[in-house]
Amino acid sequence: MRDLPLPTLPMSELPSQLTAESRAARRSLHPRSEPELQRHATPRQSLEVVWARTEEDVRAAQRLRYSIFADELGARLSVPAGSPAKHDIDLFDPYCEHLLVRLGTSNGEPGEVIGTYRILTPDSAKRVGGLYSETEFDLTRLRPLRSKMVELGRSCVHPDHRSGGAIMALWGALAEFMVRNDLDTMIGCASISMRDGGHMAASLWEKLRHTHLAPIDLQVRPRLPLPVEDLNRHLQVDPPALIKGYLRCGAKVLGAPAWDPDFNTADLPMLMRIADLPTRYRKHFLGN
Repeated sequence: MRDLPLPTLPMSELPSQLTAESRAARRSLHPRSEPELQRHATPRQSLEVVWARTEEDVRAAQRLRYSIFADELGARLSVPAGSPAKHDIDLFDPYCEHLLVRLGTSNGEPGEVIGTYRILTPDSAKRVGGLYSETEFDLTRLRPLRSKMVELGRSCVHPDHRSGGAIMALWGALAEFMVRNDLDTMIGCASISMRDGGHMAASLWEKLRHTHLAPIDLQVRPRLPLPVEDLNRHLQVDPPALIKGYLRCGAKVLGAPAWDPDFNTADLPMLMRIADLPTRYRKHFLGN
């Protein structure tokens, strides 16, 4: 199996425990060569958080993405010619770091991938010619942040593992990656299903623009806006779990949602800074 040219930034070994003490004792900016591994013990199973090292690692993430975005949510995926069947693949994938959550196994073999994120670093964004978010939004006002800003994307968790452990494991590894590599800002598109015609998305935007909107100097504009003025903006709605988690971690909404007809979603542009992490989340993810 061919090795991918990853990672583009140094990654050190992830901790073997989820305790703040182990994080504090191990935290370092020095790269190591061993594969990253993080185990999260639960009464029923363990989870392993790893950075993709081979093409097959990335393929496993792409198969999970396909099963959720296409099979579960009905997205119309456009993939490069020659791509394997039932994989979600786009031109950004070869430039991204891919973070995986696997089920732990007792035989030492790689377990099933049940969660993933992909991360586009500042240097890789220059190599590929921009960010995925720029296909949906004008990000001109974010230029001053870009030297230390990463883009998060293609986040998904298997439906049998959405109780919180998998996404928290991913977030812990992301936070350590950011600090280790002197990066301070994360952006991405948070998707809201439009199976109801977009009314929930419009109502959520109406709610969040009064409570979590970023300052004007960081606001962005959608290239294909969701027509919120034509939708019911006054439904009583709660944010989806992932967006709610981002907001609890100090994230801000950067502007009105874009409409993604291929994925049949409304996408909210969001920004989160390490410096804005509330104390309890900072201690949970990074230790003291």
